[in-house]
Amino acid sequence: MILLTLVIPVYRNEGSIPDLLSELSSMNKELNSALEVVFVIDGSPDRCYEILRDSLPNAEFKSKLVLLSRNFGSFAAIRAGLEVGTGDRFAVMAADLQEPPELVVAMNTRLIEDSSTDVVIGVREGRNDPLFSRLAAGLFWGFYRRYIVPEIPPGGVDVFACSLAFRDALLRLEERHSSLIAQIFWLGYKRQLITYTRQERQHGTSAWTLKKKVNYLMDSVFAFTDLPIRLLTRVGGGTAILAALFGFLVILSKLIGEITVPGYAVTILSIVFFGSINLFGLGIVGSYAWRTYENTKQRPLNVVLNTHEFMGKRS
Repeated sequence: MILLTLVIPVYRNEGSIPDLLSELSSMNKELNSALEVVFVIDGSPDRCYEILRDSLPNAEFKSKLVLLSRNFGSFAAIRAGLEVGTGDRFAVMAADLQEPPELVVAMNTRLIEDSSTDVVIGVREGRNDPLFSRLAAGLFWGFYRRYIVPEIPPGGVDVFACSLAFRDALLRLEERHSSLIAQIFWLGYKRQLITYTRQERQHGTSAWTLKKKVNYLMDSVFAFTDLPIRLLTRVGGGTAILAALFGFLVILSKLIGEITVPGYAVTILSIVFFGSINLFGLGIVGSYAWRTYENTKQRPLNVVLNTHEFMGKRS
């Protein structure tokens, strides 16, 4: 039997689990029981692990439950699920059901119908989020498309499906502090896009906080573009030109007798300005150096505490 492995990272999704299991049962029937679901508990502080551990033995679909030792982040959790999945095709979706489960079936169908396609990416054509969230997301992904991955869809990527070969290539990229989404586009392969409308969250609140968004953006920037270095070089070159012009004016003014006493204010402003530029540059270079250092440690991207496997009840 050719299986589709569906990876679902779980973090603070206790309220959505009953509806999620119901949707997955319907999906399993639609796929003629050719579904394997891998739930990865990413250090969730609620009862997600206990609920799934008690519920999955009675589920109709084949499943695995992976418990990580702490919260490593959704991308590390997705990688953990991809590693233990045994399917011939793989898909990833969130546990909050904001991405419609039927989208997974549609992506799987696209992979089956076109065997030359390696990855199918869900593209949002709309989202039922508050106005502020939509504006913030638009700015975030607009910057991402402009400076990091131009090929990424305007609304970003939260769900995708891929072939076994693509999964294997993705897992060979063992970078720390990186972006799984950017890695998908970096790999290349033949891609297809499929549109959907993101649903309104029914349970709980999003764990995708502003702090996580900023960290994700920084990881993406420092892992996939030299934009900060180029900006720093241009700023440094510009300030060097300005400093040269300023020095020329000072010398000229001194020669014609316009300056009789050294300017205290100008001296202090110059020191502060060029000192701040220097510190800014050191921060950018340090960010690259830290990420390089982290990769040399070769620590695992996640630590698995327990793994349970359930064969699924036959209806």
